[in-house]
Amino acid sequence: MGNEVFEAVRTILAVREYADRDLPEDVVGRIVEAGRLTASGSNVQPWHFVLVRQRDALRKLGGLVRTGPYTATAAAAVIVAYEKEKGEIGLSDASRAIQSMMLSAWGDGVASNWTGFAGRLDNVRTEFGLPDTYEVLASCHSAIRVER
Repeated sequence: MGNEVFEAVRTILAVREYADRDLPEDVVGRIVEAGRLTASGSNVQPWHFVLVRQRDALRKLGGLVRTGPYTATAAAAVIVAYEKEKGEIGLSDASRAIQSMMLSAWGDGVASNWTGFAGRLDNVRTEFGLPDTYEVLASCHSAIRVER
């Protein structure tokens, strides 16, 4: 019997080209839930997730994150922010949550990637209505990948 978690870690790809297909609700729910269930220092869970599924909002997000214009073609994205007062621990915990979401997506046969990095995404925080007390770390987006 193989180790499915190890296989996901071994085979996961950062995908930047997506097929124009919706994701099932249960898969999207599992992806977000994987982030929420991620372990955090002292179980503080300093993150905040904003699920983005509307096409116009995905295009807007793709335009705001310099490293991720392809977010516009994703079926869904999760904006991941953390409480600024938590500093490096918040950054670490939110990064772990993103990795959990990506591995969960991959386990369901869904491609993903993350774009952006903390300290450079105030425009995303403002546009999507997050309070000043949060630092946006990244956008984690998922979709069915284009097969070549």
